[in-house]
Amino acid sequence: MGENVTVELKNLRMSYGAKEVLKGINLEVHKGEIIGYIGTNGAGKSTTIKIILGIVEGYTGEVKVLGNDISKDPIEYKRKIGYVPEVADIYDNLTAREYLTFIGALYGLSYQLVDEKALRLMKIFGIDNVYDSRINSYSKGMKQKILLIASMLHNPDILFLDEPLSGLDANSVMIVKEILLNLSRQGKTIFYSSHIMDVVERISNRIILINNGQIAADGSFEELKDRSSEGSLEQIFNQITGFDEYETLAGEFVSIIEEAI
Repeated sequence: MGENVTVELKNLRMSYGAKEVLKGINLEVHKGEIIGYIGTNGAGKSTTIKIILGIVEGYTGEVKVLGNDISKDPIEYKRKIGYVPEVADIYDNLTAREYLTFIGALYGLSYQLVDEKALRLMKIFGIDNVYDSRINSYSKGMKQKILLIASMLHNPDILFLDEPLSGLDANSVMIVKEILLNLSRQGKTIFYSSHIMDVVERISNRIILINNGQIAADGSFEELKDRSSEGSLEQIFNQITGFDEYETLAGEFVSIIEEAI
């Protein structure tokens, strides 16, 4: 495993009962890469990520993170990763101060350091005025900002972001995109998973498409476009996954709702 390789998967397979979800994933991810990690529902994308994070067990094959086999050391590497899940269970009876200092403590950071950093990070997102308010009083976008801050408080080497822009206002979206580009320049590795293809297209320097438990495409957007007859990432995605019925289905949907009640 080279010095620049942060995540390495060898013949990764995973089954749930008789259903084989991952069918031999081989992948090397390097420092500074922003990976657009995309796939249809049930393609194996989320399973891959959860295996790397140590959330899902029972796989076969080899998973190395920062040079360490996670089956041999399942805890230590987690200090160096950050994660924003698509649907998060956030302790919303806590204030942001309580929640973020608690997260910091899990990573071994001092209360004073986290307290200071968290307030400054919240100020950048324009929500420092609610630092001592309970999170259950926050809007969806405000909660998303807290999750983003929590994922990066400890300065991780690898970030896993699942629909990280969900609920954010336009200004915050621009800030987050620029944050990710800055982290990439510093050598951080970012797995960016989203169903919003135009965002993946713009922000990723490498796109990996999972289809039916296998890697169906791997390369920059320009490389994928050169191999395809289509123009946008959404069109390339549909071509590779074989989904070409969206116009017909949309038309059928509209015709049904227009029927007289």
